[in-house]
Amino acid sequence: MAKKPKIEHQDPDTTGHVWDGIEEFNNPLPRWWLWTLYATIIWAVGYSIAYPAWPGIKSATAGVLGWSTRGDVAAEIAAVEQANSAINDRLASAELTSIPSDPELGGYAKSAGAAVFLTWCAQCHGSGAAGAKGYPNLLDNDWLWGGDIEAIHTTINHGIRTEEDEDTRYSEMPAFGEILSKSEIRQVVNYVMSLSGTPKDAAKVSAGATVFADNCSSCHMEGGIGDREQGAPNLADAIWLYGGDYETLKETVTYSRFGVMPAWNSRLSEAEVRAVAAYIHQLGGGE
Repeated sequence: MAKKPKIEHQDPDTTGHVWDGIEEFNNPLPRWWLWTLYATIIWAVGYSIAYPAWPGIKSATAGVLGWSTRGDVAAEIAAVEQANSAINDRLASAELTSIPSDPELGGYAKSAGAAVFLTWCAQCHGSGAAGAKGYPNLLDNDWLWGGDIEAIHTTINHGIRTEEDEDTRYSEMPAFGEILSKSEIRQVVNYVMSLSGTPKDAAKVSAGATVFADNCSSCHMEGGIGDREQGAPNLADAIWLYGGDYETLKETVTYSRFGVMPAWNSRLSEAEVRAVAAYIHQLGGGE
């Protein structure tokens, strides 16, 4: 048998448990620590009764005080909307073209529009509005549907090719892979590349000009300068929404593109639509 260890006089009593000859001292926790623990337990029970705490299948317990972070945020939003109601009414009823020249209204629209843009538009157009592949750059002067403040307002309001608004901007490029031969597609792609740069095969440019005139010029106009009434992009300014290299242009011509932008008039108030239109207009590319 293991020899029982000698207990010094100053050591506390043991619990009586022995593991391989090792005994456990009986060291009670300090009273102040125990009372603190009991107090936190009581406080936690009271908190879970007073405030939202216990999760359920669809929601958590509401708490007897009825408090919620969502309620606080809603109250703050309502207070801000109430404070801005007068200037929002002015913004919603003002002539669009007069907003930038009104110091008070223009300044408010710029500030409010920046907030709307970062909340709803930056996901596609980028936080700085420089766009990305398939999403237009709003800083330059290359506009598919027009860049004056009224055109921008209409585009935001009704969207582009969206099924949710009857007044949406709408145009559709045919998939020319179903209309032209592969040889004709190569020819017209080289012609389009020649309008703003160097074609991949200069020998195909002349034939491509004929293909373009017969199939593309009705929308993109002679010389490929585009038509904003139809949302047809300018092909001669070296600014590309999806890319201007040979393979990307061949894909565009073969399969077409069909970008969609939502109509924001069902999500934003008229004042918010005008504010973000004014904000975009003053970024540098507005006409």
